[in-house]
Amino acid sequence: MSEVQIVWLRRDLRLCDHAAFTAAAQAGPVVPVYILDDETPADRKMGGASRWWLHHSLKALEKDLGRHSSRLILRRGNVCDVLRDLSEETGAKTVHALRHYEPWWRRAQGQLKDMLDLQLHDGNYLLPPGSVTTGSGNPYKIFTPFKDSMFDAIHGFDILPEPSLSSPDRWPKSETLDDLDLIPTKPDWAGGMRQFWSGQHGTGAAMERFEQFLEISKDYGEDRNLPGEDATSRMSPHLHHGEVSPRMLWDAMSRYHSEGARTFRSELVWRDYAQNVICQFPRYAEEPYRDGYDDKFWRNPNRGHLIQEELEAWQKGRTGYPIVDAGMRQLWATGWMHNRVRMITASFLVKHLLIDWRHGEKWFWDTLVDADYASNGTNWQWVSGTGVDSNMFVRIMAPLSQSEKFDAGDYIREWVPELADLDDPYIHDPQAHGCKPKDYPAKLIGHKEARERALETYRASKD
Repeated sequence: MSEVQIVWLRRDLRLCDHAAFTAAAQAGPVVPVYILDDETPADRKMGGASRWWLHHSLKALEKDLGRHSSRLILRRGNVCDVLRDLSEETGAKTVHALRHYEPWWRRAQGQLKDMLDLQLHDGNYLLPPGSVTTGSGNPYKIFTPFKDSMFDAIHGFDILPEPSLSSPDRWPKSETLDDLDLIPTKPDWAGGMRQFWSGQHGTGAAMERFEQFLEISKDYGEDRNLPGEDATSRMSPHLHHGEVSPRMLWDAMSRYHSEGARTFRSELVWRDYAQNVICQFPRYAEEPYRDGYDDKFWRNPNRGHLIQEELEAWQKGRTGYPIVDAGMRQLWATGWMHNRVRMITASFLVKHLLIDWRHGEKWFWDTLVDADYASNGTNWQWVSGTGVDSNMFVRIMAPLSQSEKFDAGDYIREWVPELADLDDPYIHDPQAHGCKPKDYPAKLIGHKEARERALETYRASKD
């Protein structure tokens, strides 16, 4: 009888193109386990929206495993303690897992290697972070040359098929999915997410949606900037939770050679880039890369109730800027926000309100179903101008112009019902046109005033 193999799952909740499952299935009976560990990540434990998605992702994986007469073992606690206990219960000496790069998982992986035979495999990214380097052998810091090198290095992928799994003679005990308490109940704030993501969890549903996206992908380069159009893939939560691998999406797109297809692939490469960044700078989501952006630079909400009120107005979508408010309300309702609007809302917090980007990063961490340590931190540092490769702080996005340029009228009508009766162009800036409804807030600050304040703050920081 072959020795039992444990497959330790984290953000890789699929069977297809999963090197850990493939290796374990070849070696013996497989015990798949997911451990809800809020101790190891410490203050980086999953936010509420991510936990909601996780519940449905685990449920879909349980169903997929059922096709192999297998099951998913669910536990909670410190991963090192739980895996050691499972090893004793099952007699398994080997644990297979996909390699993760968040600093807390890197520490846990190091500890487990001293306790068990931990076999780490690649598979959550297009290529293993650190494998594409500069001519001098150093990791890339700037995105564009990294992207060019990634495109040169990738010549297609051999997608691993879903393996056949054999079961152990005796299954270890497991908690139920409900025991993990991932779904909000008191209060139940997930109604909008249930409606927005209905039937869209798991590998099968994700790939079905992606096939639909492929049919319109030729115009992705331009249409992805239009909030009112359903022109984005919405693959980010599926990728984050590992219901699909980026290799699967790259391979599925291989029959498409449009500029839109290349733009989408560049977005997949950006995801790899973010992981390469946190491998170099593990605290990148919490510490600015560039000097000069310290606590004195920002208007810190801890310093006064008016700044705190402005932060809360941004969080609730009550800034008086319709495109910003629409995005923040979409985020709260669905756990997701259109990619163009993510940049607009982030820029507004950092440059119009001059509030430290880390307050925005933490809000997104709790409210996004695709809240990713590397991508979230890298995106915020790019917008704020503090990152290793970032937009210049003095390039200040104009939300009112962006709203009109990218035809966001219908998007605003959907998410800001107080403005639903306004026509274009009034809906983009109802206050300036004298048609602001009484129940819609006035602007927290005028665009010109905000721009001048931000530029003056930047100049003063250089003196």
